[in-house]
Amino acid sequence: MPLKDQPTLIFDGDCGFCTTSASWIQKWMPDDVEVQPWQALDLDEVGLTVDDVSSAAYFASADGGLHRGHLAVGQALRHAGFPLCIAGELMIRPPIAWLAAPVYRLVATYRYKLPGSTDACKLN
Repeated sequence: MPLKDQPTLIFDGDCGFCTTSASWIQKWMPDDVEVQPWQALDLDEVGLTVDDVSSAAYFASADGGLHRGHLAVGQALRHAGFPLCIAGELMIRPPIAWLAAPVYRLVATYRYKLPGSTDACKLN
């Protein structure tokens, strides 16, 4: 279910790296795209669990679709202005998507070692 019928990038607000990344991308987003920490949302309304959103970012499309991980980032970038929309389009399509998926998993796994991170960034 979309949030207020608006596309929404959902991130881990307890993770400093995630919050910094979400703040950066929010600057590029049009007014009709939300960027929200999962902690501020009713996850049942979105159709997600704490386990889902603790391990990856999600993008809830206005049509109700949910995109996880690199696909979430790609969908968010597609909504951003030029030139980020091109990067987003490439990120969700092969062959770039084949590379983006393991890179996203690697970043998500080791996000606690990246700049701006805290112990809360560690995945269980």
